[in-house]
Amino acid sequence: MRKWIYFFRSSLFCLACLGGSSVPAADLELPLDSSGINREDPSYLTSYASILKPAKEAVVAVHSASILRYIRQRGMDPRMEMLRRYYGLPTPERPEPEEIERRINEGVGSGVVISADGYILTNNHVITARDGEPADELLVELNDGRELTAQLVGRDPRSDLAVLKVDAEGLPFLPIADSDQLEVGDIVFAIGNPMGVGLTITQGIVSATKRSNLSILGESGYESFIQTDAPINPGNSGGALVDAYGRLVGINTAILSRSGGSIGLGFAIPSTFARSIALALVRDGEVRRGMLGVSLKDVDADYAEAFEVPEGAGVLIQSVVEGLPAATAGLLRGDVIVGINGVEVRSIQKLRIQVAASPPGESVRVRFRREGKMRELEVVLGDPENPYGADAQVGELLDGVTFAWLDDALRQKYGLDWRVQGLVAVSVEADSVYAEAIEPGLVFVEINGVAPESIAHARSLLESRRVSRVYVYYKGRVTYLAIRP
Repeated sequence: MRKWIYFFRSSLFCLACLGGSSVPAADLELPLDSSGINREDPSYLTSYASILKPAKEAVVAVHSASILRYIRQRGMDPRMEMLRRYYGLPTPERPEPEEIERRINEGVGSGVVISADGYILTNNHVITARDGEPADELLVELNDGRELTAQLVGRDPRSDLAVLKVDAEGLPFLPIADSDQLEVGDIVFAIGNPMGVGLTITQGIVSATKRSNLSILGESGYESFIQTDAPINPGNSGGALVDAYGRLVGINTAILSRSGGSIGLGFAIPSTFARSIALALVRDGEVRRGMLGVSLKDVDADYAEAFEVPEGAGVLIQSVVEGLPAATAGLLRGDVIVGINGVEVRSIQKLRIQVAASPPGESVRVRFRREGKMRELEVVLGDPENPYGADAQVGELLDGVTFAWLDDALRQKYGLDWRVQGLVAVSVEADSVYAEAIEPGLVFVEINGVAPESIAHARSLLESRRVSRVYVYYKGRVTYLAIRP
């Protein structure tokens, strides 16, 4: 093919040489349109400058530093040491130890001003030192050049969000849009301080929504990212993802890249979720999340066929823990949760985020499918830090094993004589290390020779020894178990 093209070109050349047709000479004119861009013309979207100008004023650079403190013991002057050794001079008193402070720059990220009185939303990892603790010094550089010391209001590692506060008034801030309204293809802009070069704006579209299971925030993190191809690079973290109206729709958080640079896979925390976290941090200094007390499984094709529900119709309850909110409210194993507070849930991640949006003690409406029928229950959420309450008679005494104080109802359930006293195992997780030794209905009668009086008392007895001697009753027989907590 290459030879044919070469020959064809040669033929054309020869025809021209022989006096064949040729392009006549002519004066070339290239007119220059010197009129400026009419950025206000609604017929042509030629620039986003007017939209982005107020938005970029609300994005700041966040500098973090840690202070390393150590004690230096100053030694004796070498010349004095020589005189002491060879001429018998008295030993001088050693100088007092000196405390040395060393300032370590942790890095530069971005932040978004969300209120005129100086509240700033950013990523937790932007303000976190290498040891996992908050940085000792936080400095915010505003777009007008001012540098202000910032105080940490609160942080939430599980969502990778933090709120800072600077002492200033009348700051430009970004309005927050409902990120749940975003659709794939919407135009977005990433604003931040990439690579420390200064305020930068890049453009792209929403590539996907509700991205989860990326392991960006770890197993206990809450992931439901906006994916965008707007270039995001190191330093953009904590900056703004804004829509075509200049409203905040996300907090730029991470990139997926083999090289470390942007390849069009950027991820932002949705603004609606970030707003709820920010409000909790400002109000309480921490995020308190409620819990249902269930084990869950996404409904895939096999589960959908087995439980006769549409694939992706919701989240299957594999087990409920007695004494926790779901069991108390009446949810059962095999129920398929399809909505929380009117919001549809089709995955475990979505359900976790919806439940976590409400604090312990607050009620949520759980819509679920049971035996082909749709039902709804009010569930009062529990506290993960103290799931059974301070005086609870039900609790997880061992990893994966829940015990309850033996009452008449449990005696009847497990067929136990009234003379048997103690704590009875009511649920055992399949992956518990105690699953082979303990089954529901087994009663802890004594622990290290002492009859337990409550869950808390039993826990303290077990923790008093590396290996505890537990006297148990099960199906009419009594024996001992050696339990290592």
